[in-house]
Amino acid sequence: MIGVMIIPTGLGAKIGGDAGDASPAAKLLARCCDTLIVHPNVVNASDINEMTENMLYVEGSILDRFLAGQITLQKTNTYNRILTIANPSVTEETVNAVSAARVTVGAQIEILELSNPLRMVAKIEKHKAAGDIYGFESLRKDLNRYGLKNFDALAIHTPIEVDRNMALNYYRNGGINPWGGVEALLSKQVANFLDKPTAHAPLESVTEDDEELFLIFRERITPRIAPEAISNCYLHCVFKGLHRAPKLASSVASGQVLAARDIDFMVSPEGCWGPPHDCCMAASIPIIFVKENVVTAPLSVSYNYGISVDNYLEAAGHIMTMQAGVVPESVRANFSETILSTSKV
Repeated sequence: MIGVMIIPTGLGAKIGGDAGDASPAAKLLARCCDTLIVHPNVVNASDINEMTENMLYVEGSILDRFLAGQITLQKTNTYNRILTIANPSVTEETVNAVSAARVTVGAQIEILELSNPLRMVAKIEKHKAAGDIYGFESLRKDLNRYGLKNFDALAIHTPIEVDRNMALNYYRNGGINPWGGVEALLSKQVANFLDKPTAHAPLESVTEDDEELFLIFRERITPRIAPEAISNCYLHCVFKGLHRAPKLASSVASGQVLAARDIDFMVSPEGCWGPPHDCCMAASIPIIFVKENVVTAPLSVSYNYGISVDNYLEAAGHIMTMQAGVVPESVRANFSETILSTSKV
């Protein structure tokens, strides 16, 4: 059984809207199936990544294309050659993070210093994290000069500019993670250009001059944001995910590949609807909506598709009934009291 778990980035999801706080739920769902496809927002927790061996780490726009049947996914049996790109001059934090992943994960990683800085500016618009990106064309030229055949996956380690009051408010009060939206926009642009696994990790740019923000992590903060507080590099989760992330293949590729037709279910927060949901509905793939995982700005329209459950525990139970080949209602007490009706043509 193969499933997909999504938690849209930058919508303030109650579970998974902060820093890897959906990891326990993902581990539970992964135990209920053979393979669980997740995107970085589900499991990225700064320098923590608790994804299991049967999870596949797939960038969001690549996941959209996969579910639409435009590409297939080729599992990586060994490892990916990861290229890490960073703004000039490359910091010691980046170098140390690469070294740490090499000696603990066993990853093959090289660093490329961009010829011009990549600038990312975070915003929140209409209750969603968004942002602006400057320097993408220069980044693309640098990667072409490096050689696209010389790496399998790309990690991007550059700063994100966030209004200090917005950052302080998030760390102290929670809400929408302002960094996630512009990260998702950049990852989509780069992944569509490369057709390779891609993920971004922000490099901390706060200096000691701003004492209040610089010392924010010495305060006691909400547990769901705590993974941010134990790191100022945030890169290791990306290396863990990209190390064996699946490669892309055409929709007609042969061999051991996964296609949209192989997906048995998708689990999503309640109140979300986007390209993955459209693709699942078109392909008659069941969508399990989790009521407890609400988002900051839920849809006000009814989409009239899918199965609604109260929480991820119930979602796991529903998946297990699928695995067992029994109708979910058949394990409930009132099922035996239902009188079968007949229909006439």
